[in-house]
Parts: sequence; C-alpha cells; structure tokens
Amino acid sequence: MADASEVIVPPVLYLPVLERQGARNVVAVHPLADGRNGLLAYTALDRLAAQCGSEQPWLLVWTSDLGRIKDEQPFDVIAFDIEVPPSLRAGERLA
Repeated sequence: MADASEVIVPPVLYLPVLERQGARNVVAVHPLADGRNGLLAYTALDRLAAQCGSEQPWLLVWTSDLGRIKDEQPFDVIAFDIEVPPSLRAGERLA
C-alpha cells in the first residue's frame, strides 16, 4: 500500500498547449512564485478543462516522454492539477 504522502503519477498526462501565431505551439511552462518554472500537467482531461478552460488545446503525453519535453522547453518542476488564476486565462483557455 502506498504512503499517503507519495505522489502517484499516471502513465500519461494532459499538457495544456499555448498556440502561438506564426510560431510553433508550446506546452505551458509558467514562472512560479519562488522563481522556478513549472510545467502545467493534468492527470485527467476533465481536470485540465476545469482549471484551464473548456476550449484549452492539449497534448496527451507518456510520462516517459517528459525528459524530451524538458530538453525542448526547460522546466524545474511539474505542477500537477493546479488551478490557473483568472489573470492567466483568456476566456476558456490559457492566455
């Protein structure tokens, strides 16, 4: 039985995608209050929609691919299932 303090990471994650006009789309990496950069990751699609908006584009990735993503878009930590403040949203998606 897993200890209650252990984080169980599923084999796949839903990552919100930021669409950039005329540029390559990127996954959402945001600066955190402590200065680190956090990759936004959701353990279920309904959680992503509830926190980022129902029109938020997303990418389904295997957790084993996170290293490749980190090489392309550096991040310090993974922020699981976090609430996105309204100031970072534009309607039903991330700004």
